[in-house]
Amino acid sequence: MKEMKNKVVAGVLAILLGSLGIHKFYLGRIGWGIAYLLLSWTAIPGFLGLIEGIIYLVKSDEDFNAKYNSKYV
Repeated sequence: MKEMKNKVVAGVLAILLGSLGIHKFYLGRIGWGIAYLLLSWTAIPGFLGLIEGIIYLVKSDEDFNAKYNSKYV
């Protein structure tokens, strides 16, 4: 059984390990995670991960759950 995704975990993963796309794998976005890995030698995934992490952390619980936990709501 799959567990609900936590926005704080996703945000921290994106900020700390965004350049490797770990937050994308955590959220079930495998294709995007692979794209981040393939581009990890550039600064692009790290920059995007930082921005996405901040977005995850300031997003309301309802919005985050609607997008990433829709099968549980």
